[in-house]
Amino acid sequence: MIRIASKLSSRASSTAFAAFTAKSSPISCTRLSPLAASSFRSFNNGLELDKNMANPDAIHMINYALRQARTDISVGSYGLGMLVLKHCLTTELTEGKDPLNENSKGIALLALSTLLSERGDYADAIEKLLSVQELTNSYLGIRVAAFEAQAGLHLELGQDDMASAVADKCVEFVEKQGTGDFEALNIRAKALKGLIELVNGNIKSAEAFFDKSLRDKLCDGTAALSYAEFLQAKGNYSMAKEIYHNVIQGATEIKNCGNPYLGAGNMILEGLMMGAMCSLGQLESHLGNFRNAEDSLTKALKKAEETYGEKHPKVGVVLTCMALMYRRKAIEEQSSSLLIQEGLYRRVIEILKVPPVETESEAAAPLVDRSDIAALARGAYAEILSVQENRKDEGNKMKNLAEAIWRNPRISLTDALANSDTNKASIIDARISRLL
Repeated sequence: MIRIASKLSSRASSTAFAAFTAKSSPISCTRLSPLAASSFRSFNNGLELDKNMANPDAIHMINYALRQARTDISVGSYGLGMLVLKHCLTTELTEGKDPLNENSKGIALLALSTLLSERGDYADAIEKLLSVQELTNSYLGIRVAAFEAQAGLHLELGQDDMASAVADKCVEFVEKQGTGDFEALNIRAKALKGLIELVNGNIKSAEAFFDKSLRDKLCDGTAALSYAEFLQAKGNYSMAKEIYHNVIQGATEIKNCGNPYLGAGNMILEGLMMGAMCSLGQLESHLGNFRNAEDSLTKALKKAEETYGEKHPKVGVVLTCMALMYRRKAIEEQSSSLLIQEGLYRRVIEILKVPPVETESEAAAPLVDRSDIAALARGAYAEILSVQENRKDEGNKMKNLAEAIWRNPRISLTDALANSDTNKASIIDARISRLL
């Protein structure tokens, strides 16, 4: 592996730099000259870095590292991927203040932060994202992506005030750059504020942060996904559904294009696709289109397992959405799917590592990551147990523990489960594992 990495890093990068300078205008810390949309798609969505704006060998090393990390999604494979990325950050490809090298260093740091966060090392992941802000000669989209990823990780950790502070810095940073080329980045930064408002249940306040252009030309990114979730929460289901489809299609096009995607942590391209599929499945379920809902949620589950591994918490989040869909389907169609639901809930509990009932007192309130998701799964599972005569006691214990780990200050667990049977249902954002 080291020989491969060394070989990649030892190639001369002068040809790539010549191509870069010939095809684009110089990058400064405050301004990026406009490029033709045909050669620089990130002008349209602020999500990509044109291949010519980074060292080709650095891109090869980063892609190789990510592929290795996801070969069998184990401690060893992640370790190998991180080793390659750390090596990339020590080579001449990422050294110095040259824009080409700073762009290369920036996307390498984003990739390293992603792998760290997926292994649960949030502190080091955030530290790498903070390092990106020191790259004052890099393309601004890289630094915006770092802000977005940092806020996303804070949201996943339940640190909403810190996420809001980071989002404020992101908006302030982009607004200082002016207009023109930075329209997409400005819209993306403000949409991050909108997502935080949704997490806090402030649907009315969130509206001011979403630009209407997210409906059409800027429809294939993280900002658009948050906007679609806002529309769904507001009750505009047709528009939300259209944007979810656009996000999935746009993300697929970005992936096929091959340019480095400007995202990290829980805001990576695969997370975007998984999140859009999962939110679309929830919307279809709310509309009673259960076949479509099952199809979208199955795709989201497959994407989550391929990206993070079968036992990653993100998989548990998608499985919860799927189980709640079957719950709603059984209620509306007056049918029974107890075995399917129970199997899904048991797997969620195992994945999210919720303490087993028999080891916890009913009055205890254990600190559980993604506690709202874990509590929803337990609460719904308790209902299944309670309708079975010989398992009512088990159901009561499950219900009590579910209520004990519920942390959401704006709605009770009982109301959240009741609302999941109506069009008032809250939305689970699979990217940040939070209830909107």
